[in-house]
Amino acid sequence: MRNDATKAENLLWQQIRSRQMDGAKFRRQVPLKGYILDFVCFEKKLIIEVDGSQHAESRRDEIRDSIFREDGFRILRFWNEEIETGLDFVCRSILAVLKDQGE
Repeated sequence: MRNDATKAENLLWQQIRSRQMDGAKFRRQVPLKGYILDFVCFEKKLIIEVDGSQHAESRRDEIRDSIFREDGFRILRFWNEEIETGLDFVCRSILAVLKDQGE
């Protein structure tokens, strides 16, 4: 899957990799509980999903999110276009959640 990453996933990865985002260690394309998480920070219990239009109103995504929420994860979902045109906003949103979780 890493070789098939979307432009949006690659853009976001460049911003969150190597503990650049408030020292949080993110991993990408992590298999967990039968799903593949786009990005996850286990220490902050944060999952970030980068979605295309195929995920609009997806019942499968709702079920998946509820499974991970039950385990204490927060889930942020961003549309590909949202990242491609508003990367600064997306990064600020992630940082706000990370800071909130760290306190």
